[in-house]
Amino acid sequence: MVRRQPRSAPTEIILESISDGVFTVDLEWRITSFNRAAEEITGIPRREAIGRPCSEVFRASLCEGACALRRTLVSGKPLVNQPCFIVDGDGRRIPISISTALLRDASGQVVGGAETFRDLTVVEELRRELEGRFQIGELVSHSPSMRRIFEILPAIAESDCAVLIEGETGTGKELLARAIHSASPRRRGPFVAVNCSAIPETLLEAELFGVRAGAFTGADRDREGRFAAAQAGTLLLDEIGELSTAVQVKLLRVLQERSYEPLGSNASLPTDARIIAATNRDLRELVRTGSFREDLFYRINVVRLELPPLRRRREDIPLLIEHFVSALNCRQGRHVSGVSPDAMALLMAHDWPGNVRELENAIEHAFVLCRGQRIEPRHLPDPLFRRVSRGADLAGRLRAAEAEAILEALRRNHGNRQAAARALGMHRATLFRKVRKLGVALPDEDGRHRG
Repeated sequence: MVRRQPRSAPTEIILESISDGVFTVDLEWRITSFNRAAEEITGIPRREAIGRPCSEVFRASLCEGACALRRTLVSGKPLVNQPCFIVDGDGRRIPISISTALLRDASGQVVGGAETFRDLTVVEELRRELEGRFQIGELVSHSPSMRRIFEILPAIAESDCAVLIEGETGTGKELLARAIHSASPRRRGPFVAVNCSAIPETLLEAELFGVRAGAFTGADRDREGRFAAAQAGTLLLDEIGELSTAVQVKLLRVLQERSYEPLGSNASLPTDARIIAATNRDLRELVRTGSFREDLFYRINVVRLELPPLRRRREDIPLLIEHFVSALNCRQGRHVSGVSPDAMALLMAHDWPGNVRELENAIEHAFVLCRGQRIEPRHLPDPLFRRVSRGADLAGRLRAAEAEAILEALRRNHGNRQAAARALGMHRATLFRKVRKLGVALPDEDGRHRG
């Protein structure tokens, strides 16, 4: 039985009138109160929250390993303005700050805990705007090459057309597909991803369209496929360039007729799943060589988005690093401030053949090894660290890498010093100080007419 903590009428009125979310839990971690602002921020009605474990309702990044309220109940010490994020009822990530306190009864006995949280979405949006960055879902950038994608993404999300996302492995094709789904009218429906290259051809058709019992040896029961699972939602067909010709024919029919037949069935089932296709291959070249059907290509290529590799948008590296460090801090309850200038020089000099995924893995690796406030070169993965340090003194290599990163930022920004400094994640005065220290020859074009 859930014990609701008694509150006086004035306290009830105050809690209902403030803009911060407030909830309380008993010693069994079940929610005993949930104010109006908590409903609005989390998207979960009070009637559904009361009596449930707080981790099922308040889905914060700290819940799994560093629950703030648990730390307060164990230590007796309140926590003030701890940054993290929650996932609301629609699956959106919301930045918040939380504060915690013990909840005592009239005799001073601890009977639970209280947590307040503030929605920082507007603050984060303003900060991103001031810094020239933009973000949708987990995609974050301030690169001109990504700006066009962010500008047209809302219109693409609102439509129901097929989308083709092209880009090298690790550039974030699935993240982009999820961002489209999350911004679309289908966001309350499922997002289903299938990697066409990871499933043997003999099983792929069953995986996509489902199986009826008796269709083949071992099929002892009906099993739905990914099209059925994505009903009223979005289906991502990743690495679509790997599909065999036979599966391409069946997929084309599904897209034309909006229906499919499970293996072992003669009955067609309707589908309204929105299709997003992704590939790291050049589908036009595959069409030219006959490996990919031209009619299927035009069916999935209604809107085409190309994600540039990380080496062509190096100005995003500092921003992505900040994003990854912030997320890791939230998940693990740590306070790593970022990376040192020497480590940043190494990271900026690397070509990142694995793109954003490789960068994320490198930062997570460094985060594990870092026990201080900043990530240093020694914390980076060995191949990255040794590539730059091999054959010469580390300090000299770091200076050369940093100088190259500055020149690259200036080239990409047509000599605009302010834009180059912003791309490198530093103040303009810091850029000029480094230019003098490293002896970098600045280009003649200053780029100021470009803003």
